[in-house]
Amino acid sequence: MIKNTCYLLFLMCCYSGVWAQFYEDQRCRCVCPSPASVFNNTQSILTDIKLYSAYVPPSKCNCGGVVLPHLSDEIGDNAQVFCPRCDCKYESRNTTIIMVVVIIVLWILMLLSAYLLFLIILDPLLTRKQQTIYIDVNPADEAQISLMNGEEPED
Repeated sequence: MIKNTCYLLFLMCCYSGVWAQFYEDQRCRCVCPSPASVFNNTQSILTDIKLYSAYVPPSKCNCGGVVLPHLSDEIGDNAQVFCPRCDCKYESRNTTIIMVVVIIVLWILMLLSAYLLFLIILDPLLTRKQQTIYIDVNPADEAQISLMNGEEPED
């Protein structure tokens, strides 16, 4: 019993951590060159781009608050050379609106699928009715119709 409770508690903690990671509405995103390309003076800055992302307040959305905690060992005292080459932007999104739009799209797809199913079921009933309405016309009836319209009979 205690073992099952501990296992369940562990799963709930893991699930809550994963859930919190997926629905962060604000983040700071920094695009920087790799430290090796900056300090070795190579020209491969465009190919060695790294992306750093962190969930920090807008006041800490800079190289010092996002990038330096990850690269403190590699950069050392050369942060003044490295940080001006980083482009940091604070991004905000509204996940509630995103979820509402996704739900509306799913509802529309379900309604269209139900309508398609309805038409597939209705199609055999309509085609059977059209076959019973078919009337065979005799050649003699055609002659009477042409005389009524004032046409000359052909021999």
